[in-house]
Amino acid sequence: MTINRRHLLGASAGLVAAAGLNRLGLTPAFAQAAPAYKPEAGAKLRLLRWVPFVPAEEAAWLANTKKFSDATGVEVRIDKESWEDVRPKAAVAANVGSGPDMVMSWFDDPHQYPDKLVDVSELGTYLGGAHGGWYPGLEGYAKRDGKFIALPLCAIGNAIVYRDSHMKAAGFSEFPKDTAGFLELCKAMHAKGTPAGFPHGKAVGDGNNYAHWLLWSHGGKMVNESGKVVINSPETLASVKYAQELYKTFIPGTESWQDVNNNRAFLAGQISLTANGVSVYYAAKKDPAMAAIADDMRSVNLPIGPVGQSVELHQASTVSIFKHTKYPEAAKAYLQFMYQADNMNAWIEGASAYCCQPLKEYAANPVWTSNPIHAAYAKASGSLRPNGYAGPLGTASAGVMADYVLVDMYATAVTGQMTPEDAIAQAEKRANRYYNV
Repeated sequence: MTINRRHLLGASAGLVAAAGLNRLGLTPAFAQAAPAYKPEAGAKLRLLRWVPFVPAEEAAWLANTKKFSDATGVEVRIDKESWEDVRPKAAVAANVGSGPDMVMSWFDDPHQYPDKLVDVSELGTYLGGAHGGWYPGLEGYAKRDGKFIALPLCAIGNAIVYRDSHMKAAGFSEFPKDTAGFLELCKAMHAKGTPAGFPHGKAVGDGNNYAHWLLWSHGGKMVNESGKVVINSPETLASVKYAQELYKTFIPGTESWQDVNNNRAFLAGQISLTANGVSVYYAAKKDPAMAAIADDMRSVNLPIGPVGQSVELHQASTVSIFKHTKYPEAAKAYLQFMYQADNMNAWIEGASAYCCQPLKEYAANPVWTSNPIHAAYAKASGSLRPNGYAGPLGTASAGVMADYVLVDMYATAVTGQMTPEDAIAQAEKRANRYYNV
């Protein structure tokens, strides 16, 4: 279907009766329920987003944006910032009341400034009903007090990536499924000169994913169901001691790594095992000089620890509209357009398994079965555990993550700056500053 300005802005609320479709190309079953957003006269929008690691993902997003602009006349400027910089820049924009109109943010960042965001409950409720429902973990990041303060955008799956030949050279025919076996594999690979490496620096994605897996796999929690800080526990201590042993098998310098560093180390052949998004595979795939690395790469979900079940954080992103925008109707129309089936499927496919869909309907996208290496990433949206587990998401959980409380706990212990006990006690003290206010 060709989408034009009349379809989006017509007095008929955008419904095209002859075609049986609404202004955004949705099916007749949901046409009458679709919200109608008319962009304000002269509307221009700015979106702050994270720097993409998969070029085709960005290309698909920009192509959809151009389609929207061509249909509506609304110019949309896309500003890109590093993963680490999106969070503080969004917080500044929210608090000073100026800057971008919308932001792609991380985890429960919207809960740091919920009163600065436009209520998008009408749109969020509609999209969930029209497209098979939101995945609960992602929906939790986007809602506060039962209202959508953001729209779930995606989960960026986190999985072990490794060199198959190096694993086998270390004496393992199959990848270990539990944490005990995983430690032995890392020891053996280190002895062979093909070490592992996981970020202990302030990496928004990979550092947080690794730290939360360490904690949860051993049965530890930052808080309990009521939001009481319970990080100081035997389970946490066991996880820290396990992290110390793993750290001994890593390449030097991981305590300063941010999200780009493990990618670079893996592609440079400095490490043979890490956890990352599927982007590292495609970076190798597109470079003829790295063809041998790409062919040798495998992916697998993180090992199961003493807790006895898979517990992974995964990167999660939402998209919000700031209240300071002059063009809230245009912003809502833009987001509605981007979540339309044709556009969302094109974006997911362009991301090549990097971005896992927020709505269940899109799990049928053929990208998930197009390459065996995608399998470990395919269910990220359904399997993720929110970072505030087991308590409620809110200002406290968002603050604890933004302040890297858990990441720092492991970093200070593995590097010997603190004993495990002192590192845990410090994390407990820092977390209480957020939860006991």
